[in-house]
Amino acid sequence: MERYRIHSDAAVYYVTYSVVDWLPIFVTEATFRIVADSLTFCHRQKHLRVNAYVIMPTHLHMIVFDTEYKSDRLAQSLTDFRKFTGRELSDHCSGHFPPSFAQTLRDEATTDRERRLWQPSRHPIAIASEPFWQQKLDYLHDNPRRKGLVRSPQDWRWSSARWYFSDGKAETDIPLTPIMW
Repeated sequence: MERYRIHSDAAVYYVTYSVVDWLPIFVTEATFRIVADSLTFCHRQKHLRVNAYVIMPTHLHMIVFDTEYKSDRLAQSLTDFRKFTGRELSDHCSGHFPPSFAQTLRDEATTDRERRLWQPSRHPIAIASEPFWQQKLDYLHDNPRRKGLVRSPQDWRWSSARWYFSDGKAETDIPLTPIMW
């Protein structure tokens, strides 16, 4: 059983989704776009709000919440996002990546599925204070720089860092919703 869970006494969460075996699938526009388009759909149709995000080659981090701070609906929206993107990204890997990627996804399958893209946990961590939110925000935005992918956080396209560094003026691929503390 997962130690970290979304529960009714918290509204804002820091979540991490990691690809099985840390496969580097987020290396093309198409794979990034699958995640961005799905989050945009969840924003419009499922009350999901993204406060911050970064998509790295092997994983993604987000700060998320429900529009009405309903934790059960947030959990369901994230489950739907995970299922949809898992299928779409698996299909994309099968058609556009080396055969070893598709084989790894099949090797990671469980009895209830033919393949698995995401590692089992989304590792939700409740954010209950502005200092903790700032710590998580700084961590996820600095991730591409720490990994040597860019010189400064705002240079990584698949992140909300540029939006934050521009005081909300820069465009992003995923709709963002600020949090007022």
